[in-house]
Amino acid sequence: MTFAREVISRNGLQRLGTIIEDGDDLGEVLALSLRAFLELMEHGVVSWETLSIPFVRKVVCYVNMNLMDASVPPLALGLLESVTLSSPALGQLVKSEVPLDRLLVHLQVMNQQLQTKAMALLTALLQGASPVERKHMLDYLWQRNLRQFIYKVEGGGPGGPLCSSLPVSPCSNLGLAVLQNIIHSAAPMGDEMAHHLYVLQALMLGLLEPRMRTPLDPYSQEQREQLQVLRQAAFEVEGESSGTGLSADRRRSLCAREFRKLGFSNSNPAQDLERVPPGLLALDNMLYFSRNAPSAYSRFVLENSSREDKHECPFARGSIQLTVLLCELLHVGEPCSETAQDFSPMFFGQDQSFHELFCVGIQLLNKTWKEMRATQEDFDKVMQVVREQLARTLALKPTSLELFRTKVNALTYGEVLRLRQTERLHQEGTLAPPILELREKLKPELMGLIRQQRLLHLCEGTLFRKISSRRRQDKLWFCCLSPNHKLLQYGDMEEGASPPTLESLPEQLPVADMRALLTGKDCPHVREKGSGKQSKDLYELAFSISYDRGEEEAYLNFIAPSKREFYLWTDGLSALLGSPMGSEQTRLDLEQLLTMETKLRLLELENVPIPERPPPVPPPPTNFNFCYDCSIAEP
Repeated sequence: MTFAREVISRNGLQRLGTIIEDGDDLGEVLALSLRAFLELMEHGVVSWETLSIPFVRKVVCYVNMNLMDASVPPLALGLLESVTLSSPALGQLVKSEVPLDRLLVHLQVMNQQLQTKAMALLTALLQGASPVERKHMLDYLWQRNLRQFIYKVEGGGPGGPLCSSLPVSPCSNLGLAVLQNIIHSAAPMGDEMAHHLYVLQALMLGLLEPRMRTPLDPYSQEQREQLQVLRQAAFEVEGESSGTGLSADRRRSLCAREFRKLGFSNSNPAQDLERVPPGLLALDNMLYFSRNAPSAYSRFVLENSSREDKHECPFARGSIQLTVLLCELLHVGEPCSETAQDFSPMFFGQDQSFHELFCVGIQLLNKTWKEMRATQEDFDKVMQVVREQLARTLALKPTSLELFRTKVNALTYGEVLRLRQTERLHQEGTLAPPILELREKLKPELMGLIRQQRLLHLCEGTLFRKISSRRRQDKLWFCCLSPNHKLLQYGDMEEGASPPTLESLPEQLPVADMRALLTGKDCPHVREKGSGKQSKDLYELAFSISYDRGEEEAYLNFIAPSKREFYLWTDGLSALLGSPMGSEQTRLDLEQLLTMETKLRLLELENVPIPERPPPVPPPPTNFNFCYDCSIAEP
């Protein structure tokens, strides 16, 4: 700042302006003069509005000329951008003197700095224009047809080997130029270009704001006809198609019923579309879907309007809410941020990108509705899931609508639940490396606790039912583990009797004689093939112990009274045999204990960030000659 003030006070800025305005040297001298002029002006000592019209026109000439020195046009474009943003009057001069086609030519040149400055000036001109002018400018830019040319060069880009024999047309399609030459460029995109693309996307989507802010006019003949077109595209109009006349009451009743089938909350759809936002933008989206995807539209409406199980997905209500959701996700109608860089590449390679995105979203809504088996009461929950699906997919920045469609359809309701669970664990720090290491250290101790609980349960004993040869569960028997864990004691008992004492149980099986634990169809008492639900239940609750009886192998067979008892007994018997306890109940118990113990250990570290890695251990000292020997007496 001190240097800038001194140079400006000694007429340095005027001398630089003279060099630029004279234009005697169009090479390095001009480039250095433009750079110095820009840097001096950026300090804000002198206002941009003080620049003369001839000076601005001369800088415009450097933008419109084909100069040999490639460093001049980016500097001239940068200067004009600052002029446009700072002075409305001079901005109008720049707008009238710099053709949009010239900026598009600069966007096609494979020079990242030139592309960035050309995009900066383009967005500055669009921001300075009135809403009507901005719409005309964007329409003009999007009507330029370079699609076939870019497909011919197959990504070579203007100036590439495949297009050396083709003339570069100044009438170019902005979206494809951006998509091919900037987004798909081999060089990484800079932050400044990302911001300008964000601004351009925001200005493009801003064209939808008037429709979004305008409610449906019930007295508008055009809008009433659009609603009728929407209805007729979904339903075959009774009486009208065959040419027979309908009474006015019959016609009104028929229309009201079909509008309700279409998913409107009211028999008069104008009442649903009075909400702002989304206003008429929701009607535009529904009409676009019905005209450009008629089979998908008919299938959606007829499939849901004919259901009678309360699981129908309302098309109109869903479309209105989806339009609001898309406007919120894409920040339609919001002022541009000065630093944001969040743009979606697919918006620059797709005509009618907002309406096309709606077509994908409304079909996603129907798909998610089915996956959740939702009813009308679940409408808000479904929309929350759809919002998350769309937001997560947009965050991936897919480069085309087809890629977006593929990714968002792969993000099912089940996958959303899984991602939510994973993120919740990350927020709690459960998945941080130090926490995972702590959990691994706690596992042996907690598995020992679970093993102890299982053996205690076996010591308490359980009442089982015997299976006769006719598969009738008509007898009871009791089994338990001795307190010293060396014997299984069991015997028959009567129904309704109190649990027997250990001394009253006549049979014993030493744990040392047990060989293996069998479950399910491997058990001898259910090995016979059976059919029906009863046999399936027996398979799920059956387990056996094979043991040595003399030189023969014998079995002690069990049918657990419940799934929980099955898990507890199979875990306990596995522990006695020295095998791992692998039941679902053990997994749940271990996870619960690990969660509780981890939280208790981390209570004192609440709100303290836990690093991903432990701090590095410093290297050892060069020598260890610092040890103090207490046995040596001081002189």
